[in-house]
Amino acid sequence: MNPRITDWQGLRVWIVGASSGIGAALARELAARGARVAVSARRRELLDRLAADLPQSLALPCDAADPAALEAAARKLDDLWQGVDVAIYAAGVWHPASASEFDGARIDATLDINLRGAMHFAAVLVPRLLRRGDGSSRSPRALAFVGSVAGYRPLPRALLYGTSKAALNYFAGALHLDLAQRGLGVFLINPGFVETPMTAVNDFPMPALVPAGRAVREILAGFARGRFEIHFPRRLSWALKALALLPDALYFPLIHTLTGTRHDAT
Repeated sequence: MNPRITDWQGLRVWIVGASSGIGAALARELAARGARVAVSARRRELLDRLAADLPQSLALPCDAADPAALEAAARKLDDLWQGVDVAIYAAGVWHPASASEFDGARIDATLDINLRGAMHFAAVLVPRLLRRGDGSSRSPRALAFVGSVAGYRPLPRALLYGTSKAALNYFAGALHLDLAQRGLGVFLINPGFVETPMTAVNDFPMPALVPAGRAVREILAGFARGRFEIHFPRRLSWALKALALLPDALYFPLIHTLTGTRHDAT
């Protein structure tokens, strides 16, 4: 089972993808709750600005798409903090794409950050967190990954993003199967639409859009419950879960109707 994390005081938390959006909002709230927060992203100037506002924080520039950079950052945290307690992968990119508007560069950019980076993040941290299970610490140990409700089933214009998040959902679930019984928690955070710089570029209606502050409250409530998946807002996530149960012959036409995209019968 996952740990129920209710008290963040003194916990060592590493957030990758913390320069903006959900990652930055989480960093601020966790620091306010007494955690020591290490923030990582590619943009050093944004990290330095964020860390300057947070007590007991550390700016740790790192490219999530570079396995060697993730390993170097983890070693630095080993040296400075003797490791971490909770590691959160919040890095992500969104390239709206349909079958007529994607290419190799966008494929690589999406998979490198949304999926491969998360997998390398886990590969770097799982051995370290398991070694912490020697009884020397009573602090919770956990990995968390920010996915998306877009990973449940295919959605229009999410050809690349949804694919990467569906794979991330599977990866996080497989990790949970392997690790939860060994005392290492794995959380999957599946938000709907959240007000962030990433969603600000969307030119289509975003149902149940929530501010980043509410997203953070939902995430921390999920950590406190200790369940594998944290999904929100519920009116959207439960609706998509229900739609995902439909057979293909019903699902695809209904999604076209609900989203206003054209459906050609074949």
